Amino acid sequence: MSRYIVGLTGGIGCGKTTIANLFAEQGVAIIDADVIARDVVAPGSPGLAQIVGHFGSHMLNADGTLNRRQLREKVFAEPQQRAWLNQLLHPMIRQQLLAQAQAATSPYAIMVVPLLFENGLECLVDHTLVIDIATEAQIRRTIDRDHVSKQQVINIINSQISREQRLAKADDVINNEGDVGSLRTQVLALHNNYLKQSEKAQQSYE
Repeated sequence: MSRYIVGLTGGIGCGKTTIANLFAEQGVAIIDADVIARDVVAPGSPGLAQIVGHFGSHMLNADGTLNRRQLREKVFAEPQQRAWLNQLLHPMIRQQLLAQAQAATSPYAIMVVPLLFENGLECLVDHTLVIDIATEAQIRRTIDRDHVSKQQVINIINSQISREQRLAKADDVINNEGDVGSLRTQVLALHNNYLKQSEKAQQSYE
């Protein structure tokens, strides 16, 4: 088990996956809440069955997988439906986050959780790392990546804590508006620091 867990978070479109991949290049275990969130609603899962029972079979693609875009549009337009979905999925996701942290074997692990602060999951980690970019860049990158409307991106941003609140809660911050070389330099510096912190954490367990 990794004795030191770093919670990596940031608003939509900030480049969390890019940064996580740079840590993975250093041999760090990555625990990704988005990957887990897809797994708990995979075909045949209890999570998917409950979503279909609640919203209807029109939430499925032709191949039986969840139509994530349609579901996202639904829940971001109706806060009460988003609350229902969160109450269903968050306990499942939390359980898997803890299980994967228990199974990680690198000196420390990165837990990528987009809604780390919003869902009170910072209690699961020892340290927090926020990936930050300007709001205008968030909107532009998300539209380009997901092919969604500007208003939908704004709705998602507004459903999350503000940029200022997120930065105030951060132990470390990476600005993701530079080039890959700059990002790699920032990641390596943090990686070396986290190795030292994990060593201290390991010693405290012995």
